[in-house]
Amino acid sequence: MDLKLEEANLSHSVKIWEILQKAIQRRKADGSNQWQDGYPNLKIVKNDIEKEQGFVLTDCKDILGYCAIMINDEPEYANLEGEWLSNEDFVVFHRVAIDETQLGKGLAKKMIGFIEDFALENNVYSVKADTNFDNVAMLKIFENLGYTHCGEVYFRGSARKAFEKVLIKEQPKNKFDF
Repeated sequence: MDLKLEEANLSHSVKIWEILQKAIQRRKADGSNQWQDGYPNLKIVKNDIEKEQGFVLTDCKDILGYCAIMINDEPEYANLEGEWLSNEDFVVFHRVAIDETQLGKGLAKKMIGFIEDFALENNVYSVKADTNFDNVAMLKIFENLGYTHCGEVYFRGSARKAFEKVLIKEQPKNKFDF
């Protein structure tokens, strides 16, 4: 599968919203309170896109997933109850959702890999994110991808687990490296 992460445009918003609605239903079926309060919604998706922060995971023809990516743009992270691994610039991602017909293929992990690449391409070496305490799938992904639990942050009155991964700067090769 030839995957890529690309900036979303407003023509993608209907499909993105469809993916998010199914994800909201899955969270509810799992017994989670995450995304059960009217967030996220289509207005937020359109706002992400207008701010050039909405991204779609595609196989070059179909939209398989969605996320929002920002650089240094999460005010709540300044109120972390705990301690971040770094205090440098960071990429933050939110609203990760995979099309329900594509679940079980490791696409969320691949999407996060693309997000890490996005960070490096922007000379940012920290990726931060959060999830609900009962989002077992995302907690497992964070663990598998080497994210460190740093504490809790609060959104809309609810505590969420906050994670960070410090990315390694690629060292320039000297002329004697083969």
